[in-house]
Amino acid sequence: MSRTKPHEIVERALELSTADGCVVIADEQSTANLRWAGNALTTNGVTRGRTLTVIATVDGKEGTASGVVSRSAVTAEDLEPLVRAAEAAARGSGPAEDAQPLVTGTPASPDFTEAPAETSSAVFADFAPALGEAFARARAGGRELYGFANHELVSTYVGTSTGLRLRHDQPNGTLELNAKSPDRQRSAWAGRSTRDFKDVDPTVLDAELAVRLGWAERKIDLPAGRYETLLPPTAVADLLIYQMWSAAARDAVEGRTVFSKPGGGTRLGEKLSRLPLTLRSDPHAPGLESAPFVIAHSSGDDASVFDNGLPVPATEWIRDGELSRLTTTRHSAGMTGMPVAPGFGNLILDGGGDRSLEEMVASTERGLLLTCLWYIREVDPATLLLTGLTRDGVYLVENGRVVGEVNNFRFNESPVDLLSRASEAGRTEKTLPREWSDWFTRAAMPALRIPDFNMSSVSKGV
Repeated sequence: MSRTKPHEIVERALELSTADGCVVIADEQSTANLRWAGNALTTNGVTRGRTLTVIATVDGKEGTASGVVSRSAVTAEDLEPLVRAAEAAARGSGPAEDAQPLVTGTPASPDFTEAPAETSSAVFADFAPALGEAFARARAGGRELYGFANHELVSTYVGTSTGLRLRHDQPNGTLELNAKSPDRQRSAWAGRSTRDFKDVDPTVLDAELAVRLGWAERKIDLPAGRYETLLPPTAVADLLIYQMWSAAARDAVEGRTVFSKPGGGTRLGEKLSRLPLTLRSDPHAPGLESAPFVIAHSSGDDASVFDNGLPVPATEWIRDGELSRLTTTRHSAGMTGMPVAPGFGNLILDGGGDRSLEEMVASTERGLLLTCLWYIREVDPATLLLTGLTRDGVYLVENGRVVGEVNNFRFNESPVDLLSRASEAGRTEKTLPREWSDWFTRAAMPALRIPDFNMSSVSKGV
């Protein structure tokens, strides 16, 4: 079965189906990775795998039911039982609330019958020698480098009983580099997202981390409180990704989210920021390309298995500071009267600024510079109040210069509220959201200046 082409598996599963409707999704995944510790490689490897998802739909007097079954390492003998299991799940379920006719009319992908794309250790051909150079520089500079590089390539094939034959290849690379002093009392982190590891240089990141470790030689204790704070792009990404995960139109209409209007309705059309911020998604954004059609392995508030294959357009979620869209499936769009706006595969914030983070530091009289956020959790969905920790370096800026490292904090903030209070947005750049990098990596954000970021308590973490 592993030698069977994915499109043949999709076609065979569709042939086996006796349901009224059927969607088959084959995900072919390959990964390559490097790991290192103490300025030396520790492990490396390449893996491959296949997951098959079958979605059966059954029409009944009360409506259409759906059944979804996903399995990995499916053999030829497993294929028919998998299809039958999805059909049994559909027949044993009540009508699906999100039921819609399966998508039709989308042109077939020209490469649908071709072999899946694969990554290999060759993706690190230029990166690995540069990493060795970074090790040598770090060793000479009295610091230790830890981290990992991971590259994943997923070829997804979607076939339906209504004739869709679609394919998308998604490369996804992450680099995380942590530098520590030999006594492990100082630590600094940097991360990058990439499609092919041709645009990341570990020696550049090592130089950046060396500067941060130097800042940390002076320790300054600060109490909890509100501080002018510079949020780097990675922190902004983590906060706004969570905001978008909470932006389902149906939840807002039902009064359950920060985007619900008191007394009924939603906050669509409301000004969320005095800055000209535009938060958008675009499957064709250069360097951040994502699936141009819906790939839904399950249904939820912002996704529906019935929408598989639906085109995903470029969408502005916030335009010039004004809330302009909430995520909808075809079902929730019909319920709310809003336009269809499928979930997003990337997220881009444009703030109109052109200054780098370093230039923003230089114009800061007194404030904090963060490295990243960690352990973000929701406290109150009605306001989207989040709590979390700072990590791997919080620095005090005075008169345009970093003067030392301060203690870590626990914060309590709502990203929606932060947008309303932000006084400056820097230059938008590709970034790796540290907290959510296992689930979401394609982001481009500016640094944001927050005049009164709420550091609610001191944290002992590093």
